[in-house]
Amino acid sequence: MFRLPKVVGVACSLLALANLASQKYPAFQSAKPVAASGENGFVGNEACARCHAAIFESYQRTAMAHASGPAIETVASDTVAGEAVASDAVAPAEFDHKPSGVHYRIYREGGRAWLSYDRPGNGRPGDTSLHGKKELLYYIGSGRRGRSYLFETDGFLFESPVNWYANKQTWDMAPAYQSAREIPLNLPAYTSCLHCHVSGMQPPLKGTANRYPTPAFTHNGVSCERCHGPGAAHINAGAHINAGAQANGGAIVNPAKLSAARRDEVCMQCHLEGKVAIERAGRHVYEFRPGAALADYIRYFVLVGGQSGGQDAGQGAGLGAVSQVEALAQSGCKKKAGDAMWCVSCHDPHRSPAPEERVAYYRGKCLACHGESFAAKHHADHPDCTACHMPASPSTDVAHTQVTDHRIPRRTQVSPRFLQDADVRGSSPKLVPFPDSQEVDPRDLALAWESLVESGMTAAEPQTQKLLAAALKESPNDPALLAALGYIEQKRGATENARELYQQALRADPDLIDAATNLGVIEAQKGHLQDAVKLWQDAFRRAPDRSSIGMNIARVYCQAEKYDEARKIVVRVLEFNPDLDSAKKILQGLSGTPASCRP
Repeated sequence: MFRLPKVVGVACSLLALANLASQKYPAFQSAKPVAASGENGFVGNEACARCHAAIFESYQRTAMAHASGPAIETVASDTVAGEAVASDAVAPAEFDHKPSGVHYRIYREGGRAWLSYDRPGNGRPGDTSLHGKKELLYYIGSGRRGRSYLFETDGFLFESPVNWYANKQTWDMAPAYQSAREIPLNLPAYTSCLHCHVSGMQPPLKGTANRYPTPAFTHNGVSCERCHGPGAAHINAGAHINAGAQANGGAIVNPAKLSAARRDEVCMQCHLEGKVAIERAGRHVYEFRPGAALADYIRYFVLVGGQSGGQDAGQGAGLGAVSQVEALAQSGCKKKAGDAMWCVSCHDPHRSPAPEERVAYYRGKCLACHGESFAAKHHADHPDCTACHMPASPSTDVAHTQVTDHRIPRRTQVSPRFLQDADVRGSSPKLVPFPDSQEVDPRDLALAWESLVESGMTAAEPQTQKLLAAALKESPNDPALLAALGYIEQKRGATENARELYQQALRADPDLIDAATNLGVIEAQKGHLQDAVKLWQDAFRRAPDRSSIGMNIARVYCQAEKYDEARKIVVRVLEFNPDLDSAKKILQGLSGTPASCRP
């Protein structure tokens, strides 16, 4: 049975293979904590401080300034009486995860941060013992909601399986792995995660999703340049801050002086989640720079409609952890104020109010529109406007965290316009672009629906197939469309159609890992095992964390009685996924005398 990243396993009759060389794997340089540099045009906050010292000092106390950094670092993650309170980026602790039986320990040793994992065994056949540790290189998250951590394996960057959750002051499993019985150590640190937490991010090396140059990013946290654009030209020319996109003369972006759409997109790049986000053909969201059109890099979609057919259908009031922009768009305040209201109407990006001034600070923002006369008659004895009108509620997508309701409801119970998964069961929702003023690109809409099908909305598969086919008529060489339609064709058993689509996709973009893997399954089904293994080997070299690919290769070698080659591949799988039970059982048999693929 071959395992696929995006297709159910397909049974295959295996034949003996000849002339299959074992895969060689290059040594990769380890990631290290970053230092400031001018790469990618980013010069860092310290360069801005030369002229903007007061802003630099206040910004250093904000959550955004500490959205990422070296794991061994002391950060100012909160304020008391207006003064920063230092805390360690890694808080030593240990805990037991009952579903997996693993004991985790987070600690410092030798000036480095470590995560160890341990599951005692019984020494008998089928023993599931596990022991190991990883050096935590970076933290991701300011610590106000929580933090995740990154480590590297052979040069590939991964997320820690355990996170720190600030609301409950506890360590626990990453959001999707609360009930996991096998410890996940192969969670890739994708650009979609790093983009919003770091500055000067360097793209992954060609053909990979998470093998970054060293260092992976040139500046910690959300730097000044994430909102104002790279500052090298500005500093070198000695220019002053002004409006507009960066020019050869050294201008730098002031978001407040951009058009309303370009202004809002500066915040939107990280504070808009949507239901689906699709990168434009040949573009990546991390290439976006303030002053440009965000829609040229990525398109966001939200679900509307639902069981009652209206735009306000849905019963849940859940919000995602990064839903601020789409939530604000639903608020009465934003609808009435229009472009006059934006994120900076309530938030000063250069400073965070101290706890003792928070109530008065945000009440003042409300009264700037509603007026002092409104304040006198509206709960004058309860000045905390946000407690009632921007309540915190549990996040729908991140465990142990709460999200502030930016819909600013008059009452705490509201029906969201934009729907969550639970709201669309048995309904016919529509997927629309956000902001809804944008034109719908057939390519992006088709890929957005395909993403929903992947996530489990299987009822939309026939519609998605039609959308993909129609989009391909307009963009016949788009590799993403070809691979997506190939995936649907393969799932419904039309393997010849799928094979042709995958081949076209790989001719357009040889780096597509899923297309190569799934094409390999089709080739294996047809008995073309050498072709299948060649496709899988190349994909596995660039994505060694994808255990299913390595296990496909190992099974072929096992059936061909090439046990040494099979053992090397299984060891490589376990290097990235050491708790994978199926791999451990095969390795047990391969290590016996005589060697066998059975434990």
